[in-house]
Amino acid sequence: MTERDRDAAGKPLNSRPRDGLGRPLPRDAPGGVPRIPDDVRLPPDQSITEAQRLLDHGMPFHAHEILEGTWKSAPPEERDLWQGLAQLAVGLTHLLRGNNTGAVSLLGQGHDRLRHYEVESPHGLDIPGLLTWSEHLLAEIDRPGDFPAPPIPRLRIP
Repeated sequence: MTERDRDAAGKPLNSRPRDGLGRPLPRDAPGGVPRIPDDVRLPPDQSITEAQRLLDHGMPFHAHEILEGTWKSAPPEERDLWQGLAQLAVGLTHLLRGNNTGAVSLLGQGHDRLRHYEVESPHGLDIPGLLTWSEHLLAEIDRPGDFPAPPIPRLRIP
């Protein structure tokens, strides 16, 4: 049995390389996408910018990790906002991985969390646009036929 890598506190780490959708690759696989460190906590503006960059490069799993870090350090009145954004990103990840059930669940949860911020969108976020985007995906996921490549969400108001 292979010994697992562990952090200083003894917590197991997963040091396997990952693909752009966050799936583990074999340990000896060349390349892979650099991981987002577990302790990344960016302020809102930087988090939105970095998450959008990752989304634009086809890495919604990594965008989710950035948004999750901000969620964990957000003030209580914004936790649902950041959790909802992270859920939309990981919902898109599931959709791109072919897991429609997981996509529907997470896109729906993220959508419902963001609805509370629709009237006054904080941090320049395009909450109405993100709600429309997620509603579109939810309506299309289980339709018969081929599901076209989903559009990339825009986090900020254009």
